[in-house]
Amino acid sequence: MLSKPSKRYRESRKLVSEQKDKAYQLNEAVSLLKKAAPVKFDAAVDLHFNLNVDSKKSEQMVRGTVVLPHGTGKKLKVAVFCKGEQEKIAKEAQADYVGSSDLIEKVSGGFMDFDCAIATPEMMKDLSKLGKILGPRGLMPSPKTGTVTNDIAKAIEDVRKGKVEFRVDKQGGIHLSVGKISFSEDKILENANRVVDAINEAKPHTIKGKFVKSLFISSTMNPGFRVVI
Repeated sequence: MLSKPSKRYRESRKLVSEQKDKAYQLNEAVSLLKKAAPVKFDAAVDLHFNLNVDSKKSEQMVRGTVVLPHGTGKKLKVAVFCKGEQEKIAKEAQADYVGSSDLIEKVSGGFMDFDCAIATPEMMKDLSKLGKILGPRGLMPSPKTGTVTNDIAKAIEDVRKGKVEFRVDKQGGIHLSVGKISFSEDKILENANRVVDAINEAKPHTIKGKFVKSLFISSTMNPGFRVVI
């Protein structure tokens, strides 16, 4: 038996129930989201894209990175796979976990207490054995996202500044956090606009017509609002 929606959720739902099919300008949607009945924690604010792509076709893969001006509001844990002098650099740059074969073995054994993985080019051959573990979680380092690099310090700095990765899933969706509900409307809006621009810039050349089929903004445990695209 499904549980009955909470009073808080029902109150939030009133904001959209009368015009459930209405699409709001992004600034309006952010304002409504802030007015939704609050939960007892600092909820994440997420954008949900439904794209007109066939993710099975390599030429229609949508993937990239974007630096959020105000970060996500979450302290990300960074794992760096490297050797020798680069290990010292990574530790000085305050990476949370640093190592080579030892760290690879640790992850192979089930350790996944990190949000971002960075690797030097020389580590990628050894790191390939983690493809089935890191890949499905969107954590496999890639030159396209700047997470395979010899400039370890800059890569870590970018993550700390709010650099996040996006990648379309099998259903043609992209789901990305753009901050916390405690952020001001202006900060949420600026972060969200930066993500929208980045997704549009990543549009494959083979896509004809409308690229973003729908866009919603929501916060944890609250209903979402459709956004004009």
